[in-house]
Amino acid sequence: MTTDVNQQFNESRRDMVARFGSVRRDNGSWTGTGYDAGEVIGRDALDTTTGQAALYTSTPAWHGLGEVIPGGTSSVDDVLRLGKIGFEVEKRAVRYSFMNDTEVTPQLRTAPDHFVTVRTDTGAPLGVVGSKYTPIQNKDLFTFLQDLVEEHDVIWESAGALRDGKKVFVTMRLPESVTIDPQGINDEIIPFVVMLNSHDGQSPAQALVTPWRVVCANTERFAMRDASSSWKVRHTASALDRIHEARRTLGLTVAYYEEWAAEETALAQTDITIRAFRLLVDDLWKPVDEDAPVRTRNTAERRRQRLDAMFRDESERLGKTAYAAERVITDYLDHVAPRRPGRSMTEEIARATALLEGSDDELKAKAHKRLMLMVRR
Repeated sequence: MTTDVNQQFNESRRDMVARFGSVRRDNGSWTGTGYDAGEVIGRDALDTTTGQAALYTSTPAWHGLGEVIPGGTSSVDDVLRLGKIGFEVEKRAVRYSFMNDTEVTPQLRTAPDHFVTVRTDTGAPLGVVGSKYTPIQNKDLFTFLQDLVEEHDVIWESAGALRDGKKVFVTMRLPESVTIDPQGINDEIIPFVVMLNSHDGQSPAQALVTPWRVVCANTERFAMRDASSSWKVRHTASALDRIHEARRTLGLTVAYYEEWAAEETALAQTDITIRAFRLLVDDLWKPVDEDAPVRTRNTAERRRQRLDAMFRDESERLGKTAYAAERVITDYLDHVAPRRPGRSMTEEIARATALLEGSDDELKAKAHKRLMLMVRR
């Protein structure tokens, strides 16, 4: 059994297009009678500055856009060209016009310590940054990833740009997959390393180990959501020199994967009862008192019922095991647990922010430790 979330996503999107009789618009998006306008379906924010979608991929994306090389290529120059990300980014001074009440004509002024990041191919502005900000060039991402895995003949899975070039992504498949419980559930996890870079000054550059191959804005979000580990760095002159720190943080060593697979296999071979699962839930979320407000008690009860249902569903695929329990806790925290958005956020943005900031990492680690104690009994 292979866990390929990319194939599952492609199939679900293609099914959606077919089900609603969708047709492609000139800009690459799709529309159809009965389609929920609240859902994004189409280019998914791929950059089309050059007139074509900025995407290279080794496997056709569901939307049919981009340049495809079946099986991928190891040529960085080809990927830069096909993915339309060969442009560089420069900083230009922020200038503005101003005229006070005593002046007749506006005067052009320069804002100190403020710069616009600009694409060198089109001159398009990407963002406003400070004096310490140093652009990380797109081509440098490839060298960084090659150095990260200490392999310079890697196959590039995907690369492209989003939101007019404000964000750039590069995906590389790791040489080996990881198999959980080979003699049992035989759950093969296909890991990718994704490098995400922004040119708008709004987010750091980051590398992720994730099961997602990025081909659009949605899969970019999923890659961040489901990353098993991540490393972030601010845009400074020495940002990509911290290769050893990144390799250590991401756990890109044979020993790390062997240990991780061994622990997950042990969880997959450890049976637990629904009672044991409920005790784990009570350990992670302290039970509420009987005299607690009605709203608090109702929230706790809904959480318990949802987790019970998720464990039953996951047990049908993985058995009533500690591995299934861990998957349920992780899925609940990442995709189901209610999020209280800030004043300028939607719940989806609040959820994505929590994932990026690792808000639930301690709870996930606690669940893993408690389940590993069951293994060792």
